[in-house]
Amino acid sequence: MEPDVCVIGAGLAGSEAAWQLAIRGNKVLLVEMRPEAQTPAHQTGYAAEMVCSNSFKSDDPLSATGILKAEMEILDSLILASARETAVPAGQSLAVDRALFAKLVTEKLKGNGNIIWETRLAEKPPSATLDGGMPTILASGPLTTGPLADWISSTFDESCLYFYDAIAPIVERDSIDMSIAFPASRYAKGPPDFLNCPLDKEQYDRLLDAMLAAPQARLHDFDARFFESCLPIEVMAERGRDTLRYGPMKPVGLTDPRTGRWPYAAVQLRQDSIAADLFNMVGFQTRMAQGAQAEVLRLIPGLENAVFARYGSIHRNTYICAPRLLNATLEAKALPRLFFAGQLSGAEGYLESAATGLAAAMAVDRRIKNLPPLELPRQTMMGSLLHYLANAEPKDFAPMNAIMGLLPELPENALDANSPNKKDGAKSKKAAKRALMRGRALAAMREFVRCSKGQWPTATDQH
Repeated sequence: MEPDVCVIGAGLAGSEAAWQLAIRGNKVLLVEMRPEAQTPAHQTGYAAEMVCSNSFKSDDPLSATGILKAEMEILDSLILASARETAVPAGQSLAVDRALFAKLVTEKLKGNGNIIWETRLAEKPPSATLDGGMPTILASGPLTTGPLADWISSTFDESCLYFYDAIAPIVERDSIDMSIAFPASRYAKGPPDFLNCPLDKEQYDRLLDAMLAAPQARLHDFDARFFESCLPIEVMAERGRDTLRYGPMKPVGLTDPRTGRWPYAAVQLRQDSIAADLFNMVGFQTRMAQGAQAEVLRLIPGLENAVFARYGSIHRNTYICAPRLLNATLEAKALPRLFFAGQLSGAEGYLESAATGLAAAMAVDRRIKNLPPLELPRQTMMGSLLHYLANAEPKDFAPMNAIMGLLPELPENALDANSPNKKDGAKSKKAAKRALMRGRALAAMREFVRCSKGQWPTATDQH
């Protein structure tokens, strides 16, 4: 079977792209190096393996990720559907059993007759792409190194950018002392899906001192850069003694049943498997040397005898300078028929990576069918994210999550002056504004599908 398109990388973006192209009738060559060649962070050969966290972020319909999910559901996202099938309790967020999730995505991909799965290390796109023929989507992920990274740098005469990313430890549920840790969600909103380890001031100070004194994994760069939305706990601790208490260890809304009060600080653990036998430490991504992690983290009340199914670690994430290299359909400006997707393209986050894979697949499908390019509308979260990647200031370019600030502002008269929402206060006005932005985004996405002349069908209009 001769392929119509090549997808390099079976991570979240590559898996989504390959699936979307295959169900449109295209023959897809999907190239993945794992398990023959592993990365410093991956542990399996499954597609869409989630390494840093098991969360796809907030399910709040008025949040940026809530809007993005609704758009992806309109477009029949494989990743989102698989996440719903393997979801674990996580309050107002969507989290998955990452082993079952990756296995499910892999089974769906390998069960599709239009997908040819090859396990090998890709050193560059196929010659058919470089000769102006078959399109290729590069979705090799943030851990792209070696020959492929060298090819990208030499072809576009530009070194890849990077930052360091860290992974949070996972704890075995049976090793958590439930006479200290307590189940609760913040402010009792929703079911008590998180386990919470409370700390008083003395315990917090002792943990902080040990954390700051612990040996850290060595980095190979003198000027190590981190992504602000996913900082190692040691980096946050170095910014001030209260930084963690106002970040991942904030205690507000968590009432300790032993005292009836909020603790001085708290460590939250989120279910990581459907069997509820593993819990990950929320926001506790760390660069501590593995030999020191158990000693330091067992200072947390409730984790004195913790058994770690996986220790935290740190790795280097690679991405390209998208505004210099890509247009708003994720196609390389200097090399037509080559598309980028996922974190390599500058999108940050699991959900955002899958969204760029979906967007790239739409663009490639139109290219294969000899249809003109069609950019996603700016009013959508997907369109705004791609607009940022293509139009950000190259000098200061940094990876981007889905955030409300990416969306264009509403017209001045969009919020009626006599609306009850306005007089109910700033919080209500903010919710009303977000509701309008969501409605505008989903309407624009449905219109985009209609304008694409049926090439990308909607799933449902009940969003």
